[in-house]
This record gives sequence, C-alpha cells and structure tokens, in this order.
Amino acid sequence: MNKERFERVMSGLNQYVLIKAEDQFVKTALEDFDKNQFLTEHREKKLENLYKERSKLIPNKNQVSSKGCSPKKTKPHKARWKAVF
Repeated sequence: MNKERFERVMSGLNQYVLIKAEDQFVKTALEDFDKNQFLTEHREKKLENLYKERSKLIPNKNQVSSKGCSPKKTKPHKARWKAVF
C-alpha cells in the first residue's frame, strides 16, 4: 500500500466512531506504517476491509461518541402571535 492510499483510508476511517478493537488496530497500523513505511499484506487487507465496511455506512463522527457525551437538549421554539384589533 502506498502512502497516498494509506492516508486516504485513514482519513476515511476518521469519519466514523470505531469500536475499541478497531480503534486499537487502526492505531497500531498507523504506528507500523510510520515506522516501516509499509504494512504486511494481512494488515493491508484487514484495513481495506474495515474501510470498505465503514464506507457503506453514513459517517457518524458528529453523533454521540462512546465516551458518554450526550447531545445538547434544546427546547422547541414557540411561535408568538400578536393580536391585531
């Protein structure tokens, strides 16, 4: 896998909230690529498959993350009518 393809896959995966095992795999793949400038064939296939699976989904980076953050609750806007006589 060349550097451009690796960067594209990594930036694509950054759009998604990954489960803990997937996140750990992506981090170690990044460290290995930075260190050796290549990945093993097995890791390349696993990373490509993860990217393909996630790219079928809608990006969910802005949704609730696994850290327990909840979206801000807002009150509905009430229309105010002015009586005209």
